[in-house]
Amino acid sequence: MSLIDTAVIGQGSSIELAALGPATVVCDYMSYVFMFLSVATSNMVATALAKQDTEEVQHHISVLLFVGLACGFMMLLFTWLFGAATLTAFTGIKNAHVVPAANTYVQIRGLAWPALLVGWVAQSASLGMKDSWGPLKALAAASVINGVGDIVLCTYLGYGIAGAAWATMASQVVAAYMMMRTLNMKGYNAFALSIPSGREFITILGLAAPVFMTMMSKVAFYSLLIYFATSMGTHTMAAHQVMVQTFCMCTVWGEPLSQTAQSFMPELLYGVNRNLSKARMLLRSLAVIGATLGLLLRIVGTSVPFLFPYIFTSDQMVIREMHKVLVPYFVALAVTPPTHSLEGTLMAGRDLRFISLSMIGCLCGGALVLSILCSRYGLQGCWFSLAIFQWARFSMALLRLLSPKGILYSEDIDHNRLQKLKTA
Repeated sequence: MSLIDTAVIGQGSSIELAALGPATVVCDYMSYVFMFLSVATSNMVATALAKQDTEEVQHHISVLLFVGLACGFMMLLFTWLFGAATLTAFTGIKNAHVVPAANTYVQIRGLAWPALLVGWVAQSASLGMKDSWGPLKALAAASVINGVGDIVLCTYLGYGIAGAAWATMASQVVAAYMMMRTLNMKGYNAFALSIPSGREFITILGLAAPVFMTMMSKVAFYSLLIYFATSMGTHTMAAHQVMVQTFCMCTVWGEPLSQTAQSFMPELLYGVNRNLSKARMLLRSLAVIGATLGLLLRIVGTSVPFLFPYIFTSDQMVIREMHKVLVPYFVALAVTPPTHSLEGTLMAGRDLRFISLSMIGCLCGGALVLSILCSRYGLQGCWFSLAIFQWARFSMALLRLLSPKGILYSEDIDHNRLQKLKTA
C-alpha cells in the first residue's frame, strides 16, 4: 500500500514524495513494533490446534483481539498528540519544509490504527489455522481499494498526499472487517473480546517481549537508514523513499515462508505427533523456495527501478540517486526470503531469546557500520549497510538452526516444553 502511495505521489510532487519517508516511519515502521501480536496469535492458535482444543483457540483469539484493540487506540492517541513533534525531531531543521505534508499523511493514517492491529490478529489467527485464502481475499480487496482511491483522490481530484492517506486508511479498515468476517465463517467469534488474566498476560508477554525487541531492532535500523538519508537533501530522501518501498514490496514475498513455518512447525515440534525429521524436511523445502525466490526477486526487483524509474518520478536528479544504490539493493534483496524461512522456524520453536539477542547484536553492529559508510559514501553507504545487516541476520539464524543443540536436532527437548514456558 505504501508502494502504491509512493508511485502516485511521486508523479505529482518531489517534496510530498520526500515527505513520505518520515511519514512511513511513523505509520509503517512503528506498526512493525506490534508484529508481536501476529507472532503470538499464529503461535498460540497453531499450538492449541495441535492439541485439538478449539475452546482454547477461541479464548486466545478473544484475548489477543482485546490486546490489539487496546494497542490500536493507544497508538491513535499517540499519533494525535505527538505525531508532528515526532516528525519534526526526525527530519531536523534542514528538512522542516516536509513536516506539514508528512503530518497530514500521519494524522489521517493514524485513524486506522485500531482496525489495523485488530485485523492483524484476525489475519494471523486464520494463518495459524493454515488458511491463507481468507487473508488473501481481504488484502487483495484492500490493495484494489487503495490503488483506485489513490488514483481518484490524488490524480483526478488533486488531494495529493492527503488523498493517498485517506485511500490507505479506508483500505485498512475494509481489510480488518473482511479478516474478522473470515474467522466468523470458520465458527469462531471474531467480535468477542476477553480481558487477559494475570497468567495469560504473562504468557503473552513471554512471547511478546523477545519478538518486541526483535521488531524494535529492525524498526530502529530501518529508521536509521531513513534518518541518514533525510540528512542528505530532498532529492536523496525522495530517491531513498522509492528504493526502500520497492525493497519492502519485494521482501513481503518472503513473509509467507515465515508464516508457513509458524503455522506448520508447532505441530511437528510440540504436537501430539512430534517429528523433528519432518520439521527438518519442511525447513529444507522452505529454504530452497526462499533461495529460488531470492534469485527471482533480485532480478525483477532491481530491474524495475533501473528500467522503469518513471513509474515513481520524472525528476532526473532523483532517478540518478536511485541508480547509485542498485548494486547493494541487489545484494540485500537476494538473501531476504531465505532469512524469513529461518527466522520463522526459530519463532515457531520459540527460540525467542536467541532471536532477540541476535537482532540486537545486528542492530548495534549495523548502526556502527551505517555511521561509518554513510559519512564516506552517502546513500550508497546506507544501502551497503543494509546488505550487511541482512546477511548477518541470515548467517546467525542458519548457524543456530544447524547446531546439534538447536530446536530441530536436540531430541532432549521435552514434549511439555510449551507448558514450562507458560509457567515461566
